[in-house]
Amino acid sequence: MAIHGPGLPRFARNDHLQRTLMLTRLISNDFPRSRVLAVLLVLVLIALAGTPFIFPGVKALNVAAKVLVFIVLVASFDLLLGFTGIVSFAHTMFFGIGAYGIAVATTRIGPTWEALAVGLAGALALSLLLALLVGLFSLRVRAIFFAMITLAVASAFLTLASQLSDITGGEDGLTFKVPEILSPGFEFSEQPVLGVMLDGRLLCYYLLFVTALLLMLAMLRIVNSPFGRVLQAIRENEFRAEAIGYRVVVYRTLSSVLSALFACLAGAMLALWLRYNGPDTSLSFEVMMDVLLIVVIGGMGTIYGAVIGSVLFLVAQSYLQDLLRLGSEAAASLPWLAALLSPDRWLLWLGVLFVLSVYYFPSGVVGRLRANAAGGKA
Repeated sequence: MAIHGPGLPRFARNDHLQRTLMLTRLISNDFPRSRVLAVLLVLVLIALAGTPFIFPGVKALNVAAKVLVFIVLVASFDLLLGFTGIVSFAHTMFFGIGAYGIAVATTRIGPTWEALAVGLAGALALSLLLALLVGLFSLRVRAIFFAMITLAVASAFLTLASQLSDITGGEDGLTFKVPEILSPGFEFSEQPVLGVMLDGRLLCYYLLFVTALLLMLAMLRIVNSPFGRVLQAIRENEFRAEAIGYRVVVYRTLSSVLSALFACLAGAMLALWLRYNGPDTSLSFEVMMDVLLIVVIGGMGTIYGAVIGSVLFLVAQSYLQDLLRLGSEAAASLPWLAALLSPDRWLLWLGVLFVLSVYYFPSGVVGRLRANAAGGKA
């Protein structure tokens, strides 16, 4: 057998080369460029894939599902803000459209796969239409004016969803059923596996996991394509991009449409998991603020920042109260410290953590890790 290279048979080298090329194509040549970041991403992938078995309990599974939804939502917003330089406050409108599409269709048609398909198709079509309208009418407006227009559009849609009670359920929202195979009552086995029941809820979680993974790979492909390079050129200098022949309005509109469609899919994922949707769930300004915070924490213009930022923010948001409760009980002998660590003050501490993250990671966690790696520190 011919030996090529340091002790590796030819077929082994070819197999290794094929795997490398496959990985390169899969992530569109957009490597983490930092060993620490690569390790973090792998750990997040393993944790999310094994959450039902590694972190037992309903709360952990709900947090992991929300992380998957927000990874897609935040990455879609980063496609708009981080790669094209467009500040839009209408992003949660498309998120809500996706969620309402699933909710309304399953409520009217029934808990079937056909209803899910109809709801998703209708939501995507409406998102496409609204994104085109907003893009064509507003993207010629500069900076803050465009942001204000999108904020007005999002507020109008929120009001509309709250008032059309016959369709959307109004302020109470819509509670609906999903296909039986995705419901908690459907069991694939009477015996638990590794302490976990194999039921419809578990299948629904892994449906979200696979969907989020595929959508993230699709967005990586988009931002690393020639189209994505043009978007970054527009972000850096819009006038120069237009001067060398690119139709800036067309590219910005396409970016808005793609971002809206991905956000719509994220909303459908949320509705499928919660089996409920209302104005406060997917359309509120608080959701938009959470997205903005996660983008800043993870790092704009990276896509990977959506993964790291979503995990850090949502885990802190979900478990900070529990940690403060433990700290308050441990500091019971010091009343002032116990009061400071009261779980009721979790928003204060979350704000402190955000300020510290911005101070120490001004370009986001991903940006800082990549900068350290470029400087030989990671």
